[in-house]
Amino acid sequence: MKRVFVLISLGLGLAMAMGSAHAATDQQNKMGSCNADAKTKELKGEERKKFMSECLSAKVADAASAATSGTPQQNKMKTCNADAKTKELKGEERKTFMSECLKAK
Repeated sequence: MKRVFVLISLGLGLAMAMGSAHAATDQQNKMGSCNADAKTKELKGEERKKFMSECLSAKVADAASAATSGTPQQNKMKTCNADAKTKELKGEERKTFMSECLKAK
């Protein structure tokens, strides 16, 4: 009986840990998406701070719709594209950068 109780306790603990890890991943995805949007819009200084604040504090419904609008791979592509644009890469340099960026993240 003690073994069953220990196994159930471990299972519940693991489930709770997975839930909080999932929430952290959603926030990280949201941060990455907002960051990519700010780079694409070429925002700087106070404009960027204001945009990031509004983007990150968007309602949960907005976050859910944003999460369903793109897969993690699509979000990664969006971020890498924004970085390549910021660095003004073209041709082979851009192709190499995109390949490395998509593999690294």
